[in-house]
Amino acid sequence: MKFAKGYWGRKKNVWTVAKNQIEKGWLYAYRDRRQKKRVFRSLWIARINAASRQHDMSYSVFMGKVHASGVELNRKVLADLAMNHPDAFKAVVDTVK
Repeated sequence: MKFAKGYWGRKKNVWTVAKNQIEKGWLYAYRDRRQKKRVFRSLWIARINAASRQHDMSYSVFMGKVHASGVELNRKVLADLAMNHPDAFKAVVDTVK
């Protein structure tokens, strides 16, 4: 019952309802630990796409040139540069062009 602390209504004090809700919550937690990785990757791709289009290049062309030029930056780092350091991202774009 200590895992049901903070639940609302019968989910916190009726044994069977609380047990079912806790098990369902654990399943969601297990599933979403994996989905979080997918969500962040799609967020990084959207940010890189928006920043690369400002430099007249699509995401797929930009990433193709990044891999071809041998730049060892992953999507997480590129998205951070695009959001927080646009001058550094422009330098990367100029390098891969």
